[in-house]
Amino acid sequence: MNSSIRNGSSPRIGIVSLGCPKALVDSERIITRLRAEGYELSPDYEGADAVIVNTCGFLNSAKAESLAAIGEALAENGRVIVTGCMGSEGSKILARYPDVLAVTGPQQFEAVMKAVHEAVPPPHDYKRDLVPPAGLKLTPRHYAWLKISEGCSNSCTFCIIPRLRGPLVSRPVREVLLEAERLVESGVRELLVISQDTSAYGLDLRYAVEIWKDREVRAHVTDLARELGRLGIWVRMHYLYPYPHLDSLVELMAEGLVLPYMDLPLQHAAPAVLRAMKRPADEEKMLRRIESWRKICPDLAIRSTFITGFPGETEQDFEYLLQWLEEARLDRVGCFAYEDVDGAAANALPNSLPTEVRAERRARLMELQAKISASILAARVGRTTEVLVDSIDEEDDLVIARSRWDAPEIDGEVWISRALASGAQPGDMMKVRITGSQTYDLEAEPA
Repeated sequence: MNSSIRNGSSPRIGIVSLGCPKALVDSERIITRLRAEGYELSPDYEGADAVIVNTCGFLNSAKAESLAAIGEALAENGRVIVTGCMGSEGSKILARYPDVLAVTGPQQFEAVMKAVHEAVPPPHDYKRDLVPPAGLKLTPRHYAWLKISEGCSNSCTFCIIPRLRGPLVSRPVREVLLEAERLVESGVRELLVISQDTSAYGLDLRYAVEIWKDREVRAHVTDLARELGRLGIWVRMHYLYPYPHLDSLVELMAEGLVLPYMDLPLQHAAPAVLRAMKRPADEEKMLRRIESWRKICPDLAIRSTFITGFPGETEQDFEYLLQWLEEARLDRVGCFAYEDVDGAAANALPNSLPTEVRAERRARLMELQAKISASILAARVGRTTEVLVDSIDEEDDLVIARSRWDAPEIDGEVWISRALASGAQPGDMMKVRITGSQTYDLEAEPA
């Protein structure tokens, strides 16, 4: 047993969190429970009495990263509890690492805590006031991910999330708003709304109505966004699917209640590929909708992700995608070269492409998008806008901030000389004038 426990101090647990922001929220929930029960959090392997590894299991490359993280934790600490998406494949983990203490699947918080209790008993005198009302966060104090639902009821052929996390299960709207209010009271300046399918929020609840601040509020993404916007902070919407009611959400963006930022995972544009993916296949209608959204909210920034080299994607399909991107001029684009995912329906599709073709197409797409991004950002030079300070880069003597068009750790940054903004601190809001642009980032000075 670790000497820290023998000496009477609180037991210490380390955590390694892998995967997407939704998994990060799960990790935050785990560490909040740990602190509520009197455990301390260890920043390193050496000081931990046990280590929790929250795994990702979406792609085979992510599974490989998860297995490597488990192996590292075992080598450095020896007492490891595994949870998260890859935890649903417990036999594979145990075959590779039979010495792990326990394996639990995603969202199995009680099972995680049971494993922790068995490995490292909690102190008998813990107090609930060890935890702030907003819970513990793994993000900086000034922004937080707000998860509004679990699971997904879509059937995209490249994805196994419904199998890993189950169908859509939305949180009651009052519960979400209470959490958001506590986060704002704790100092959060930006809420990043996430789920597997944010547009579908409340569908499983039949958009149930609850009373909030003497108002009737539906469990619906539009009503939720409106109420979050009334908290007086930045609200950024992620993982939106192109359902018809997104038009109403864009109107809230035009009003300034929600940031003019839409994270819209489109995956492709060629109709044949979209049908093979079981995604909406009317790409011309999507272009018209984007055009109409920009008329409603001229400042709208659209982010999307795409997959190159999907089984059956022809060179003609890929060229169609490039032409579509040139016309759509999306502000931010991420791209993945297709890879098989164990259990995904796409694995059985014919005409699989060589790995080098998938990668080459990804490189060509990102080369085009770099030019589009540079052009869009260059057009913003001279504008005045509000930014949120994220950090201070002492080495390069810069204040690192983000505009309303950029999500943290995903999109670009705004760089401001510390000499011009010497008093700036993380979490500050600043008015700046954009003075220069790079491919993905902006330069600015206080306005």
